[in-house]
Amino acid sequence: MEQFVVSARKYRPQTFKDVVGQQAITNTLLNAIENNHLASALLFTGPRGVGKTTCARILARKINQPGYDDPYEDFAFNVFELDAASNNSVDDIRNLIDQVRIPPQTGQYKVYIIDEVHMLSQAAFNAFLKTLEEPPKHAIFILATTEKHKIIPTILSRCQIFDFKRITVKDAKEHLAEVAKSQGVEFEDDALHIIAQKADGAMRDALSIFDRVVSYCGNNLTRQAVTENLNVLDYETYINVTDLILENKIPELLLAYNDILAKGFDGHHFIAGLASHFRDLLVAKNPATLSLLEMGEAAQQLYGQQSQKTNQEFLLKGIDIANDCDLKYKASQNQRLLVELALMQLASINFDGEKKKPDFIIPPTYYRRNDYSISEVKAPKAQIPEVVEQAEVKIETTVIEPQAEVPVITNPTQAEPSTAKPQAVENGTKVSSMSLASIRAKKEMAENLKSTVKEVVHLASEPFTETEMLEQWLKYAQRMEDKGYRIIAALLTINDPILEGTTIVHELPNESSKIDFEKEKPELLGYLRGKLHNHDIQINVKVNETLVEKKRYTAQEKYNRLAELNPNLEVMRNLFGLEVNE
Repeated sequence: MEQFVVSARKYRPQTFKDVVGQQAITNTLLNAIENNHLASALLFTGPRGVGKTTCARILARKINQPGYDDPYEDFAFNVFELDAASNNSVDDIRNLIDQVRIPPQTGQYKVYIIDEVHMLSQAAFNAFLKTLEEPPKHAIFILATTEKHKIIPTILSRCQIFDFKRITVKDAKEHLAEVAKSQGVEFEDDALHIIAQKADGAMRDALSIFDRVVSYCGNNLTRQAVTENLNVLDYETYINVTDLILENKIPELLLAYNDILAKGFDGHHFIAGLASHFRDLLVAKNPATLSLLEMGEAAQQLYGQQSQKTNQEFLLKGIDIANDCDLKYKASQNQRLLVELALMQLASINFDGEKKKPDFIIPPTYYRRNDYSISEVKAPKAQIPEVVEQAEVKIETTVIEPQAEVPVITNPTQAEPSTAKPQAVENGTKVSSMSLASIRAKKEMAENLKSTVKEVVHLASEPFTETEMLEQWLKYAQRMEDKGYRIIAALLTINDPILEGTTIVHELPNESSKIDFEKEKPELLGYLRGKLHNHDIQINVKVNETLVEKKRYTAQEKYNRLAELNPNLEVMRNLFGLEVNE
């Protein structure tokens, strides 16, 4: 059986044109070679699998090719690769320095590629400094590392630094498509897109994942097969979850999350992906930002359709909730409940619930004034008054239609001269505006205007007991306490108010406390009238200087009060020989 060669080695670029996603660096190196402007020490830095070592090998061959007819000559005797992870001692660097002095047998340059150079020890770095700064004219050093920050500054200052970037999803997908065509593998665009996303900017990882998926599903790569093999949550899952959120279907949403957990996915991965999904929907809403979606055309269409169902406020709130859950996930003791709670909050963003009733006690019509001036009155249409249930106010409307449209003069003293045109009509005969008939017509119209709309407001006056009053009184005091108004709460509870008819009598110890209480009195009065459904309630505040502020009750005082309310308590105490302990 023929030995299998992984795609990362089989399709390793042999020229700068074949390097994926690093056009800026490859163009710079080509121009430096052509113009004889190449530095003697180069540092290639960047994430794994982006082409650092590959570019170093291509550069080593390229600078030795002039004068040779064979384009496939690799100049193996001129290229020396050193793995600094396993050769990081001072002796290894000294051996390299000794080899540098010997000129090349063929070609013009000897190229030393030191991979993972950040693994060199401090002593090895120091031993390498002088040679790196002033190497022989036939030697070129290419250092490669994924962690530039671990290299000492004296080494960095002697090198020309090239920062390799992460390969974009688009470039990785296009390269994977070329590899798949060369191998005769049929594929879906979304399948290659998922592989490119999973690689996270590393071309070597993308090719390794490609080999794995081809081994799983053969020569037909489908999105479903790729997601099953890689165990990733694809965009369809998040689109279905978002549809349930928009429809406020909390039970179905929890079942969908349970299915996701049953498939072996992590809740942290799910909620982080949901936040990213909301971000993608926000991006898809604007055609100008559509290019930020790194996905296939079919996926972009689905995102565009779902983005039309949402608004910007929902998406921003959703991102905030999902991101907050993401931050709290690791510290949570019940991680599943945390995610489920976040899903329920998301499903409740657009849920209005029960419509709240207006919270006013007296309707606005009660305060409407009728003393405005009207230049011309027409017969109004009869209207059915609204009944406000909370305030229990009944409005009776009586409508009287005038017989004719007659203009009203707000100031009858300003009369026109005798040459004025007739203004009123009586029994079909025109009369002067200064005639008795005209004045009588104006008077009748004014009376009709006053009686056009009559509103009779009947305010609720339900009976209530002193116990009910005291209950609402204490609730209001507790409400003030919760808001931080402790002085008002203390004045309300300094003693129990007394009910006299519909008047509540409350005693306070001095005038200053009365002044403070009077400021709160209107709001308290409105509260009691609304809760007790009686608008005849009044509050009478009296000053009783003999009143002592309430102290903490002793056990005996508590018992005496209870026995006063229920005399059977004293009978029970005597029967069993009980005592009141302080």
